[in-house]
Amino acid sequence: MVLGPESIRGIEFYSGIGGLRVALTRSSVGGNATIVRAFDWDQIACAVYTANHGPGIAHRVDINTLDADVLEPLNADLWLLSPACQPYTVLNPNSKGASDPRAQSFLYLIEGVLPALAERGAAPTRLLVENVAGFEASTTRTRVLCVLKKLGFVTQEFLLTPLQFGIPNSRLRYYLLASRIAGAFVSHVDLDRILRHIPGHGADRKDGRSSAFPEMGENQVQPLRDYLDKDAQTAPAVSDRVLLKWGRLFDIVLPSATRTCCFTRGYTQMVERTGSILQENEELDTTETFDKFLLAQACGDERAAEILHPLRLRYFSPGELLRLFCFDGVGSSSHFRWPDGISTKTKYRLIGNSVNVLVVSALIEQLCKGG
Repeated sequence: MVLGPESIRGIEFYSGIGGLRVALTRSSVGGNATIVRAFDWDQIACAVYTANHGPGIAHRVDINTLDADVLEPLNADLWLLSPACQPYTVLNPNSKGASDPRAQSFLYLIEGVLPALAERGAAPTRLLVENVAGFEASTTRTRVLCVLKKLGFVTQEFLLTPLQFGIPNSRLRYYLLASRIAGAFVSHVDLDRILRHIPGHGADRKDGRSSAFPEMGENQVQPLRDYLDKDAQTAPAVSDRVLLKWGRLFDIVLPSATRTCCFTRGYTQMVERTGSILQENEELDTTETFDKFLLAQACGDERAAEILHPLRLRYFSPGELLRLFCFDGVGSSSHFRWPDGISTKTKYRLIGNSVNVLVVSALIEQLCKGG
């Protein structure tokens, strides 16, 4: 792999808890890279970012207020962006795409600020955008690609999941790489096609939203047990109240499993499509146990939920999610720091809004190849 030797100065937009920064630092270009500024509107996210990466970098700001006068002095040649996904998610039938107010700041950056910087000769030479699967079908994407092409960027797009990188989590995400460096993305692939793998790293993968989705062989994905806390008491149990009302809707996985559903900001607050829960007892058959529970519930047994207790169902802890998102190493204690007073609910929200560090790190290396 040939990576650019020059020093890289990066800006994070929608920086959250710093996943994009961690990915840059851990990539092959990390030794030559510096994040000079990180912008986010969420005050708690900025506090968490500062606790982990030091003061003076994360700034709480409305991104709609940024302009070329603010950004030009930062002299950044790399933009890392993870804008709001709610306008594009396929899980929301009422998603509004580019007309959603939450999409406006991103469009403002790309259609307003970026061309203004280009006119001054101060535009970044590389960009990376992360968003939810579904963004690829949006008018926002069409508008963004149009601006980038006019400004001389070559682009490469991906739909990737951590399963392709050996991580037992099916968080399918859209990624856009853009570069103005001569010779960027030199390969035999069609740059107008959305890729399902990074060139030179495996083969195309099936869509993670379909039922048949064998990204990797079972023996190539690490089992969940490698990501679990040594002290399981750090994770909250699923309450009887939730089990009685919603238990049949959970995606339940075992420690030996090699897949979990996508964890979102609503984990533990909503049931469907917000992430898997763990069954610690692998000796009991999940389906048989739930059949007994449902029968007892249908017969009006007020103690029906107790039938599920031997399964030992629980949520994944924030620390376990940090490992699945590759902030922390497998089998290690957490080095991630949470400021005092951050609730568990808020931790889940911030992690669910973040990125998979390993996947983004590989994409940053792809973005910086040959330039």
